[in-house]
Amino acid sequence: SSLPSWLSRVRASSFALKSLKLLYFKDFFLFNIFNVLFFVEFCAMLKRCTMKKIVLIFSTVFFYNSFGQVFINEVDGDTPGTDTNEIVEIKSTMPNYPLTGLVLVLFNGGTSGTSNLSYQAFDLDGFSTDINGIFLLGRSAVVPAPSIIFSTTFIAAGGLQNGPDAVALYTGNASDFPTNTAATSTNLVSGFAYASSGSVLPTLLMNVFGQTVCLFESQPTGSASKSFQRKNDGTWEVKTPTPAVPNDSSGISLNYITTTTNLSNNSATTLPTVTEGHSVIFTFTTTNPVSTTPLIINFTLANTNFTTADYLGSLSATIPVGQSSVNHTIQILNDGLNDGDEEAIFSMGAVASGYNINNNNIVIRVNNINFISLPFGTPTNPTFGQVSNTAPLNYYSSIEGLAGNALKQALQAIIANPNVVHGQNYGDVYEIIRVADQNPANSNQVWLIYTEEGRSKIDEQSGSITLGKYNREHIYCQSRGGFSDGTSSMADGIDIWEPAGPNIITTGHADAHHIRPVDSNENSSRNDRNYGVDYNGPAGTTSNAWKGDASRALFYMGVRYNGLNVVNGNPANAPVGQIGDLATLLNWNALDPADDYEMNRNNYIYTWQMNRNPFIDYPLLASYIYGANFGQPWHATLSNSAFAELKVNVFPNPTTDFIETSGITDTTTIEIYGITGSKVFQTVINQDTKINLQLAKGFYMIKLSTIDKMILKKLVIE
Repeated sequence: SSLPSWLSRVRASSFALKSLKLLYFKDFFLFNIFNVLFFVEFCAMLKRCTMKKIVLIFSTVFFYNSFGQVFINEVDGDTPGTDTNEIVEIKSTMPNYPLTGLVLVLFNGGTSGTSNLSYQAFDLDGFSTDINGIFLLGRSAVVPAPSIIFSTTFIAAGGLQNGPDAVALYTGNASDFPTNTAATSTNLVSGFAYASSGSVLPTLLMNVFGQTVCLFESQPTGSASKSFQRKNDGTWEVKTPTPAVPNDSSGISLNYITTTTNLSNNSATTLPTVTEGHSVIFTFTTTNPVSTTPLIINFTLANTNFTTADYLGSLSATIPVGQSSVNHTIQILNDGLNDGDEEAIFSMGAVASGYNINNNNIVIRVNNINFISLPFGTPTNPTFGQVSNTAPLNYYSSIEGLAGNALKQALQAIIANPNVVHGQNYGDVYEIIRVADQNPANSNQVWLIYTEEGRSKIDEQSGSITLGKYNREHIYCQSRGGFSDGTSSMADGIDIWEPAGPNIITTGHADAHHIRPVDSNENSSRNDRNYGVDYNGPAGTTSNAWKGDASRALFYMGVRYNGLNVVNGNPANAPVGQIGDLATLLNWNALDPADDYEMNRNNYIYTWQMNRNPFIDYPLLASYIYGANFGQPWHATLSNSAFAELKVNVFPNPTTDFIETSGITDTTTIEIYGITGSKVFQTVINQDTKINLQLAKGFYMIKLSTIDKMILKKLVIE
């Protein structure tokens, strides 16, 4: 027969066999009879096939049978109260079934614009079902603890949806199902669509999964808890939840071992965190008291650079007969080395028969205590004049006395000179920012723009997980610049570079002068929004410490590359090469002057790219190229870039309607800016004085400057 007809017979036989397996999986005798019959037919067929056909047929049969014995078994997305016991349970017909190669995908149902699209995916690689064929995902409050616990980010976004929605198993990876992926029957292993009381049917999802019946379920506060559960005949029912237990109450009763620690979670990563020199107390708890013989628990505590030299203590604990828990202490040693933060992985070994490991492979953040601090402040606690400008002598001499467009062109000739300037690639940027954006207070961290905080250097995002991670933020966003993915993500080092003339726009993809480390989720929030008129930082914050940095990065890009412009307004649908808002950015440049952090950053990037950001060296240049001084001749003596810190106090703070100064010895300009960057007050004084204010309640920045000194302070009006 032809190959297509044989394949159709193979598929039909495979489908029938799978159905019989599901229906009679307890009856191993009958199960084997059908396997033998199928094998006999298979052998007869193979005699008439070429090797190429044989390989194709075996591949087909393997695909249809390998995952045919695993399916969605229980779903509880609507629990009484605040949904603290949400679960998805997977079951295999065979115990200890490996789940590698599978991904669990959650879909929104209904009739809205996001209907029938994915909202979360969980890779199951490395996991397997237990002795009862059960694998559990869910919230941290679920008992016994799920093997995969829903993250706080997922829960904050709504967690497992109540319905009309669906859960599905596919062959593949989570990366195959980014948010808003349409439901499909391709590579589908098992799917279940469900609804809550009063909702519409998830009709499209049901069609995709070949589902003809949809159950409804609702659980108001105070009601009895219910979940959707699959029966042995493949139909579904709604009844009392049975997490980690077969729905028909059969199977082996397991004594679960749960591991907890005395550690608090890191606020960004949610990892249990310990500092060198302190101890970790592991608490091992069983569901039921240990019987017959003591339970010996062996574990490892290692990961790449974290070795046996980093801790002290036995890697074995024992729960005596009649007890259900034991505490075990491991001391984390201070090795005296500034080798950065590390991650230790707790991993429990095989346990005695009758016990099941409830949670394992626990990652513990170990903060290095031997970090160093740099001799200047962070952007939120800035210093001025302590970091010297390392620009070569006469680096800017060619722009002296020039004005308007001639000034801009002469400046571009310096910072985009193709015979001098080096273009790096996107992979090199991580290498650059680990040094350029090092947190001045802690050498183990980078400083994140927007959220204004230190983040461990080991939290660099390398996969799809974003919680607690940081990545690279293009201040002049890629889509607006037209240089998306313009360079390689494979770092090739400081000694290999690409052409970098002013017309080679792809160089902007990896230009470190406008790329900063940023919290991964905040990077997504900013997206390609314009500054000021659209994006002003994380919701609920009033920090201005990053705003001048962003403005000077954009001014640099507008001069460095032909075709890039900084314009007024919110050009949401503007052509590529426009970003706003210029008026806001000019205010930000004045509100948040270039500090030692920026100067240090400028100096280091120069060692890689052989060009500088002139708006950090001379912030006043922005006004001569983009602002009120356009058309006026530029002279470096006009700049106030070499500020030392002005030693002046302003009090009271907080205040209501006045401030006083202490330490004024020279003519001093006082400027006050609102949180949007607009100047709301200015005066000039020559001695300490009381200054009356009429400002609304809120947060402000006050800038005091003389001819060669400056200080920036926060001011609160109550």
